[in-house]
Amino acid sequence: MAKGKEKNKEELEKETKTTESKSPDDYAGKEAGSRNQFGEEEKKSPDDFDAGQDKEAEAKEKQDKKGRKKDKKKVKVDELEEKLNGLNDKYLRLYSEFDNFRKRTMKEKVELRSTAAQELIEDLLPVLDDFERAIKSIEESDLEQSKDIKEGILLIYNKFKSTLKAKGLEEIDTKEKEFDTDFHEAVTQIPAPDKKLKGKVVDEIQKGYLLNGKVIRFAKVVVGS
Repeated sequence: MAKGKEKNKEELEKETKTTESKSPDDYAGKEAGSRNQFGEEEKKSPDDFDAGQDKEAEAKEKQDKKGRKKDKKKVKVDELEEKLNGLNDKYLRLYSEFDNFRKRTMKEKVELRSTAAQELIEDLLPVLDDFERAIKSIEESDLEQSKDIKEGILLIYNKFKSTLKAKGLEEIDTKEKEFDTDFHEAVTQIPAPDKKLKGKVVDEIQKGYLLNGKVIRFAKVVVGS
């Protein structure tokens, strides 16, 4: 029994000495895996350096690829924006041209409607003149039937004149108006019977007419000088 106790005591002392001989650095080396049993930092081999460089090169290549992809995307976006701007500009020009064409066409239609019967009405103006001459002639006549004839002619004349008026025909007013080359055609000049009539229309030789505001026949007049 005494021998067994002595053996156990010797074993405990050996374990204590073994534990004390190990420094904290040894435990740290084991935990970190970066130091050997003597507390010295393990040296890396050339293969370890090559592996590290390969990883760095691979990471750099990946970064470069990402940068190239971003650059390509940016170039593509710029190209699309330029194309969009070109199409938008083309659309605006086309719309502007179409709008101008539409307005011009509408104006031409309005003018065409207002002057569609111009040629026919111009041909009917001499007939209107003849009616007025006939009425004036009947008024100067001494015939007993002149009153009835005048009434009949006046009836036809007024109906004819109102029809032309509905189409846009109107007389140019000339009586004692300032002579205006836009509406009047001077046949001759005479001394003005009154100072107020100087430079104005003294007499009318032939009536002038407007069709929807446009002169289709100038009034032939005598101007006082």
